[in-house]
Amino acid sequence: MRTSIATVSLSGSLTEKLTAASRAGFDGVEIFENDLLASPLTPEEIRARCADLGLSIDLYQPMRDIEAVPADEFNRNLRRARHKFELMRRLGADTVLVCSSVHPLAVDDDALAAYHLRQLADLAQEFGIRVAYEALAWGRHVSTYDHAWRIVEAADHPALGTCLDSFHILSRGSDPKGIESIPGEKIFFLQLADAPLLAMDVLQWSRHYRCFPGQGGFDVAGLVRHVLRTGYDGPLSLEVFNDVFRQAEAGPTAVDALRSLLVLQETLGVTTPPAPVVPTGVAFAELVTPDAEPVSAVLGALGLARTARHRSKPVDLWQQGEARILVNTSGAARRDGTGLAAIGLESPDPTGAARRAEALLAPVLPRRRAPEDAPLDAVAAPDGTELFFCATRRDELPNWRADFTDVEHAAGTPGVQGIDHLALSQPWHHFDEATLFHRSVLGLHAQESVDVADPYGLMRSRAVTNADGSVRIALSVGAAPTDDTVHAQHIALATDDVVAAARRFRDAGGRLLPIPANYYDDLAARYAFADGELETYRELGILYDRDAHGEFRHCYTVTVGRVFFELVQRDGYRGYGAQNAPVRLAAQHAGRPVQ
Repeated sequence: MRTSIATVSLSGSLTEKLTAASRAGFDGVEIFENDLLASPLTPEEIRARCADLGLSIDLYQPMRDIEAVPADEFNRNLRRARHKFELMRRLGADTVLVCSSVHPLAVDDDALAAYHLRQLADLAQEFGIRVAYEALAWGRHVSTYDHAWRIVEAADHPALGTCLDSFHILSRGSDPKGIESIPGEKIFFLQLADAPLLAMDVLQWSRHYRCFPGQGGFDVAGLVRHVLRTGYDGPLSLEVFNDVFRQAEAGPTAVDALRSLLVLQETLGVTTPPAPVVPTGVAFAELVTPDAEPVSAVLGALGLARTARHRSKPVDLWQQGEARILVNTSGAARRDGTGLAAIGLESPDPTGAARRAEALLAPVLPRRRAPEDAPLDAVAAPDGTELFFCATRRDELPNWRADFTDVEHAAGTPGVQGIDHLALSQPWHHFDEATLFHRSVLGLHAQESVDVADPYGLMRSRAVTNADGSVRIALSVGAAPTDDTVHAQHIALATDDVVAAARRFRDAGGRLLPIPANYYDDLAARYAFADGELETYRELGILYDRDAHGEFRHCYTVTVGRVFFELVQRDGYRGYGAQNAPVRLAAQHAGRPVQ
């Protein structure tokens, strides 16, 4: 199906929006009136620009407060409409969106509304234009799609149809099944938006919190199924009002938008891209650093040993059990200290995983490698982290381990068993995009979003995981756009005895994050512990939580550059210690990163 996006969904000037939509791969656009009014280009120049970019102009919008108003007001509306229809002819747009009236003088009179819309359609027809009438969820008298359709049906004009908007329909809890009673040829346009499920005024909800399909809580796919059963053959068009999107760079937002429609079409069975290849484990986590000494000291204290070195690059492999961490000191290393740059994901079909990523607009990254290096494919997550697709078994290709030569080493200290989860701090404008990316490209399941109190705001977090929990990635976004020092990325290492692991780390010279005594006073009030247990936790800075499935004990190292480590003892527990996150964040704010 053809794809389209409203210019209001993207940031920047109209020219920037059109360019971003075209580069992402959209077929058309809805021109939002404010974008046209603010553009220095004439309608003819905008038309030519769209043609050069391969974009059709599918809709001009919106016209407001047209119908069921006093006669003198309606006459003024017709005069205004004539001017707009002339502009649309110059622009090359043949469909206009008319929103149900919110005018204070509008009356509750369907017959009058139908009469006015019929007159408007008569005028539009003179210009070769169609009128798509849409029920705003907050319309004064017309606020549901079925009511809008009854008025269109009563008006009975070939140039008048309806526009369906998933937000307006689903935010009111309307049953979309009734859409199937509308003839497909009378559905002139379909606008799509998702949204988180919020209890708030619907107008504010619409204006600030819409998101792309698959990023919220609405059953957008279910609604579109009903629309397609009518025989509708127009575009799938995105109309998303979102404060974050309108401040973020237009290019990545447009790519995210089109990816949402590609996934939607896959869900509907309209297209069949390569199937998801769900990762089966974490092969490695790669840190880049300008100075290997601080992070190597932390890894050694955690019980990992330097076991191998890349044969052609300055990359060391540190390992204990199934926990494998690469330390990269190449020229591309971060100048702001140690950071998590890449994750190796074990995949039963690395080639298929790469094909899936490319089909969903995540192209395989170009890489410089020696002829003998394993041909690993990698794609970039929205935060820039490189995700490598690695063969699950050692005897399968591509085998990344073959790129490393063993080095003599003292055995590490047993205790760490593997990587329990990885926590990636997202740029403030990429959180929703990251969730959709990991769900659609990698086939991971997204858990519910969690809000965590931070001393300077609110942190959002959402985990994505495979079925057995062998891959867990916690995505988070900081309290403010500039807050990128505390909300660092971190690696959680699994152990079956966090007390012993924390003692070994401390005794080896490692620095654990100190936790305030008040936390343990509260812990004593909430839970009963064995004699001496709580005192041990207090001594080592170990935090505790439990859920219906089991217990969770964990502690943190201080931050090195922009990364820190967590030791995790998970006894049936399925969460990530969100109850303790405010305490951890406050403790990190109180300290200073070790550079």
